[in-house]
Amino acid sequence: QKFQNGVITVGEFFTLLQVHVPIQKPRRSHLPASCAASAPPTPEDLIYSQYVYRPKLRIYEEDCQALSQMIDELKLYANVQDQLLVNVNKSLWEVMRTCSDEELKSFGAELNKMKSYFTKESKILAHNEKVTLYSKLLQSAQEQHGKLQSRIEKVDELLKEAESCLVALEAVRAFFAALFSHCFFPFLLELESLRAQEEELQSVLHLMWLVYLCRELSDLETENEQMLAQMNQLKENEKSCQELLERYDFTEWEITEWSEQRAVFNFLYDSIELTVVFGPPIDGDVFGEDPSRKIVSLNFESLLDEEKAPPSSCLVQRLIFQFIESQGCWQEKCPTLYYLPQVLHDISLVVSRCKILGEEIEFLERWGGKFNLLKTDINDTKVKLLFSASTAFAKFELTLSLSANYPSASLPFTVQNQIGNIGEEEISAVLSNVPIGYHYLRRIVSLIHQNLLQDPR
Repeated sequence: QKFQNGVITVGEFFTLLQVHVPIQKPRRSHLPASCAASAPPTPEDLIYSQYVYRPKLRIYEEDCQALSQMIDELKLYANVQDQLLVNVNKSLWEVMRTCSDEELKSFGAELNKMKSYFTKESKILAHNEKVTLYSKLLQSAQEQHGKLQSRIEKVDELLKEAESCLVALEAVRAFFAALFSHCFFPFLLELESLRAQEEELQSVLHLMWLVYLCRELSDLETENEQMLAQMNQLKENEKSCQELLERYDFTEWEITEWSEQRAVFNFLYDSIELTVVFGPPIDGDVFGEDPSRKIVSLNFESLLDEEKAPPSSCLVQRLIFQFIESQGCWQEKCPTLYYLPQVLHDISLVVSRCKILGEEIEFLERWGGKFNLLKTDINDTKVKLLFSASTAFAKFELTLSLSANYPSASLPFTVQNQIGNIGEEEISAVLSNVPIGYHYLRRIVSLIHQNLLQDPR
């Protein structure tokens, strides 16, 4: 009853169709108790922190930020389950409330198949993201290993130099010790001085090594900040480009030619061609895209082979060109390039509606037997539907007059009764209960079958 009245939520609609979509809550990780120790770090701990833990932490933080952003985006879709279905997708509600129980069960089964497929897809995506994360960790570990190896080599060179100095100092010390052993006491003070110089040299070498490490660490931190700033800038550029692509995404027309003299656009699977002829170019307009450039003519041409094309495609072509001819002179509606996008938008809307109408007619030609529809015939812009049902003892032909503004208005109709008592009065009562909108023709046929052609018992 809530579904028929339009007060059912999306989540309740899924429950009605027996489609269960569990939403997992995020699990937080906690540091082990051993990490809370406050013991001073050892040199080995500092080396692990600089070359192992900090690079890994940076990569994990970037991955966590990406996951947090993905979760925030998905929360919006999760909240949709608490909203009314009629507010989220009114056209779906209008179509589904006319379906039978068997159709609802079939639709639920299809949704469960889709849910199973997307669950597998999500697992594959999660696995691929783990592969990417581990690849980044491996690459970072290799880079840090190379840097540490390079620094070890430099330290080895410095140690070799220090050892050579110590060897020289030891030789001098041994020399003065020999002199002292031979009662040359005056040289004792010099020897002590050399020992002091040795200690001072070791202190200087140690200080130089610390300065070198600090400088390298500062350079690495600066480089890291610059790379993070560049990554953030690239993400912003990517986001702005994606917004532009979504804003200007038109799917009902394609540009096949654009030159200084003309532009050619195709509609409806290359079956309709629009040729726009430009006026003389404006000074300074290098690419010929100045909005004030004049348009000399707009010509529409049908490329459809009506002898080979199905009747539904011919009907769609006639309705589209009916709209085009009803607008009068297109050159007056589009005198300059400034008005061309609006013209393409208006034509795209009509093409989209008529294309859906053609799909509805093809559906009725293939599956009309489910609705006691014996024959579907097309004559110019009229569709003749021959219904017959032995259980209702009725056979009649319904003729609907179509136009380019379908499905935004009710359809004029005539009825020719052949068997039974079903006439225009009964058909009019049924059509008055069919709201205009998406799949208007299919819903008309479905309601006639449901109300007039079922077993009267």
